[in-house]
Amino acid sequence: MNKSSKKLIIIGGGFAGLNLVMALKNKPGIEVTLVDKNNYNFFPPLLYQVATGFLEPSSISYPFRRFLRGKHNVHFRMAELLKIVPQENKVILSNGELFYDYLVLATGAESNFFGMENVEREALPMKTLSDALYMRNTLLNRLEEATRISDIDRIKKLATIVVAGGGPTGVELSGMFAEMRTKIVQKDYPELAGRQVGKIYLVDGGNAVLGPMSEKSQKYSKESLEKLGVIIKLGVTVKDFKDDTVFLSDGTVIPTTTLIWAAGVTARAFEGIPAEAYGRGKRITVDAFNKINGYSNIYALGDTCFQTTDPPFPNGHPQLAQVAIQQAKNLGRNLVRPVESWTPFRYNDKGTMAIIGRNKAVADLQKPKLHFNGFIAWMIWLFIHVMSLLNFRNRLRTLYNWVGAYFTMDQYFRMIIKAEDRKPSKNG
Repeated sequence: MNKSSKKLIIIGGGFAGLNLVMALKNKPGIEVTLVDKNNYNFFPPLLYQVATGFLEPSSISYPFRRFLRGKHNVHFRMAELLKIVPQENKVILSNGELFYDYLVLATGAESNFFGMENVEREALPMKTLSDALYMRNTLLNRLEEATRISDIDRIKKLATIVVAGGGPTGVELSGMFAEMRTKIVQKDYPELAGRQVGKIYLVDGGNAVLGPMSEKSQKYSKESLEKLGVIIKLGVTVKDFKDDTVFLSDGTVIPTTTLIWAAGVTARAFEGIPAEAYGRGKRITVDAFNKINGYSNIYALGDTCFQTTDPPFPNGHPQLAQVAIQQAKNLGRNLVRPVESWTPFRYNDKGTMAIIGRNKAVADLQKPKLHFNGFIAWMIWLFIHVMSLLNFRNRLRTLYNWVGAYFTMDQYFRMIIKAEDRKPSKNG
């Protein structure tokens, strides 16, 4: 490392972190260290397809060190951030300390359970690759259990799924489960054929699914899900989950062993950043250049930050991948310029989309302002998500798996794979 170079530490290797790396790769005068608790990047919008067995984990993930080859000013440290010491320009990690000239926080968001301890303990979240694999194992194990018993009430509990949250993740999961129930479960589990094998509920506190999208998208999505057999309950929230029962705010109780949590997110608070620096949802307040208010050399990007200086978004930007990507690219351009020529961040909203099922999706494009649904929107969704994957290998494998699933109306990765503790042998 060149001693005269500025040291920049990026905490988090998601959309924001990797795009900042790409903006600064091989730039003279700056040395970058990417810190992440995992040794791989993954693509969050397709986590639910790993959870439902349509994709293998390696289709949406890629090792950091392989990605960083040839980027001579970028280094990687697998570690977790424990504390920031701003007065010393230092971060304390789970395996040591690093000093910085610039620090960038890009750790994304995590599930927000709104203080409901039972829900946090028992529900299945969808934020990490580990969550997706755990969900897949759990759902498959419960179907296996359902084939071994004769208690109809227990079978219904095991096969009923409640999805909390009517955003893109909740809609996509609900549609996928509905199609699996009719096209796959009845074939793979003949013991359950002819039985009432449970229901799929989608619950949201708003008055529509896909709340931030257009009314056309909301209407089409709701009607499509209902045609697939999903029971949609709007204007209600989950209040508790215990004794294999989901309790809703309107007094409804749903017997089930499975509550999938896609109802809210919160950013992460960092030791060393004072409480007054945080805004709504624990997002750190930043200025127009993504610099944390009150600090001269600490920045926050994406879901981690709360920025109100962009005129069309006075209440902050939506927590979307495109925001993180664009903020990272803007900061990368600024960091290699003289400060007086820095450009404030302005979000270019390209639109929003969600997939519902086979040949069913919605897309709201902003420039030009267009709405698509059905097969055309489904094709747009496929193209955008394939091209957004990190490299050609991920794109090819994902496309191959999708083509196979489309023509066979089946998927291939319904394996229960879990780590087992190695027990010492009798010989030690």
